[in-house]
Amino acid sequence: MYTCLIADDHVVERDLIKIFLEKIPSLKLVAECSNGLEVSGFLQQQQVDIVFSDVDMPGLSGTDLVKALKNPPVFIFISSFPEYAAEGYNLDAIDFMSKPLRFDRFLKGVNKAVEYLELKKKLTNAALQQASGAIPEGLVQEGNAGEFFFIKDNKGYLKIREEDVLYIESMGDFSRIHTVQQKTHMILVSLKNLELQLNTGKFFRVHKQYIINLQHLVAVLQNDVVLTNDQDIPLSNSYKAAIQEQVIQKVLLKRF
Repeated sequence: MYTCLIADDHVVERDLIKIFLEKIPSLKLVAECSNGLEVSGFLQQQQVDIVFSDVDMPGLSGTDLVKALKNPPVFIFISSFPEYAAEGYNLDAIDFMSKPLRFDRFLKGVNKAVEYLELKKKLTNAALQQASGAIPEGLVQEGNAGEFFFIKDNKGYLKIREEDVLYIESMGDFSRIHTVQQKTHMILVSLKNLELQLNTGKFFRVHKQYIINLQHLVAVLQNDVVLTNDQDIPLSNSYKAAIQEQVIQKVLLKRF
């Protein structure tokens, strides 16, 4: 059971999230707040696992709230303004949802948050095992710049071929590798650190939450890219110019 808090200055929006939460047995609502200051005050008295927060709130916005917290819980931002998404991801929010909120989209964000919390538990257990002399689980090994790299799982070291990787998704302090075999591998390494270790000729950052394998790139559209499995990956404005200059223009057929 994971505890959660709702922060939104609109009662109707809070009520909708409450209805959604009642459908998910693994979550327990412990507080409702109408602004960031109320949330900050509550968290000084009691910690929670997940905060569902609006961004644009009076007094203290959702993003300013995260900046003010020393050890923030998992945040899922919910807003009517998609332009806030980039700042939310910069603050390592686990997800950003747009209003009006749908239950299927809400459930997807919840599952992502719960998966992150479960991995965090494993990380804590791994640290305890390491302290006792046991082999820790889930720690990634330094990848090489060749055609494969290794990750650490609970059974040992797993070899991953670069050509098998479709894309990698950020999960806060963790990352999730998606492969052509329709398998996923969770690793206890942030996307930022992976970006420094992966083969830069094959892997490219297209969003705060995504790195794609250029071998599987099919199309670059206005706001997303398409991969060989027909997967749409969001393309943020901050990375759009880079993929144009560093990838497309180098091999673009031009008219003379």
